[in-house]
Amino acid sequence: MKKTFMGVRLRRLREERRLTQAALAAKLNISLSYLNQLENNQRPLTLPVLLALNSAFGLDVQSFSEDDEARLIADLRDVLADPALGETISTAELRELAVNMPAVGRALIGLHRRQRQAAEQAATLAAQLGEDRQAETILLPSTPYEEVRDFFYANNNYIPRLDEAAEALASDLALVPGAMADSLTARLAREHKVSVVIDPGAIGTQRRFDRSTNILHVSQRLRPGQFAFQLATQVAMLAFDHDVTELVKASRFSSREAEGLARIGLANYFAGALVMPYRKFLASAERLRYDIELLGEEYGVGFETACHRLSTLQRPAARGIPFFFIRVDRAGNISKRQSATDFHFSRVGGTCPLWNVYEAFASPGKILTQIARMPDDRTYLWIARTVTHSPGGYGSSGKTFAVALGCDLRHADQIVYSRGLDLASPENATPIGVSCKVCQRRECPQRAFPPIGRPLNVDETVSRFAPYAAAPDTARRQN
Repeated sequence: MKKTFMGVRLRRLREERRLTQAALAAKLNISLSYLNQLENNQRPLTLPVLLALNSAFGLDVQSFSEDDEARLIADLRDVLADPALGETISTAELRELAVNMPAVGRALIGLHRRQRQAAEQAATLAAQLGEDRQAETILLPSTPYEEVRDFFYANNNYIPRLDEAAEALASDLALVPGAMADSLTARLAREHKVSVVIDPGAIGTQRRFDRSTNILHVSQRLRPGQFAFQLATQVAMLAFDHDVTELVKASRFSSREAEGLARIGLANYFAGALVMPYRKFLASAERLRYDIELLGEEYGVGFETACHRLSTLQRPAARGIPFFFIRVDRAGNISKRQSATDFHFSRVGGTCPLWNVYEAFASPGKILTQIARMPDDRTYLWIARTVTHSPGGYGSSGKTFAVALGCDLRHADQIVYSRGLDLASPENATPIGVSCKVCQRRECPQRAFPPIGRPLNVDETVSRFAPYAAAPDTARRQN
């Protein structure tokens, strides 16, 4: 176990439980002097002490994990990357804050989020008053879509209340993976008086519920798993509306639009958990070594749906591999991103062009693998492939995305896609970053912007980023 110093977290735990040092030492069965050394970061936190904390207080040992530390560091780096602060915060300082004062770090992130929301309101008011120049200078905050993404990110992409309810319902109905449509149709008719009609004329719409007639129209073009997914989504909206409403209210979203998007996201989450029940799906994933195409065949779902479900397997008592999931289009727009653990998707403009998720568009339908190393030397295995959503019919324009699923390299030997890769050689890893604006790799040939707060030298800036720039020595002669 790597040496980990968690003195401030221990002191906070003791203060929250209103315990003296002597009382906490007794509960952990350690000496008072040893506890004092732990709290003052003179001794590292050990595995036996972690297990004692779990036994005495029921604490999840993940609360003291490096993954949580990495997530917090990544969020703080974005928050404190604003050049207007006038300070350059080093990674060492961020790590010290994340390790020893995580509550302060989370408070800074919360303050930053509220500042962005206030900025949006000010920008909207300025635009209404015709003060366009003022509106342009205000930093616009997260959209409702990003706010809902933040909600799932904060919950590690796992919603226990809905996941467990969906698994229980799948068990009660004795649903068979890949053949659930008939049982769900019967459930909707019996419990909610809803009739399911297969609509041959539906183009571009997979599901439409008519409340006036209690008829659910579902496109006939859906595969069995997709058909079951749409029925399960309707079950969530009718039978588990109370649970969804409580989850949305507890999260205090800033707008009705965000609340509406969250309700849809939670209903879809329930549907995925019902069509792919947690324990059965996890067992299948481990048996098949996380082969996404074979999982899709077994559960009757597409490649993207299987990837998304894999990124949610974070039940404390039965965790799967902590995956990160992303979906992008050809222009680089991110339409889905989910992180079950420490990988961070930047909000400070764009992603890394060296990431294999963008290379996937050059090889449609082919699964690409990549060992990628981040600037902090964390290394990941990434799997990427294109998926196409077509409304059907000659001349109709479909939608093509690239989806990617990634995990820390330490899990790679459990995954079929690591076959043939040399996981032990660091030179095989492609150096990538989160975003050019926060990446510190000065020598990257694909850099689009200088890093915020750490500009490149004049020659580099002129040659790479100035419009119609000449070579550096030519530019000097002209000046």
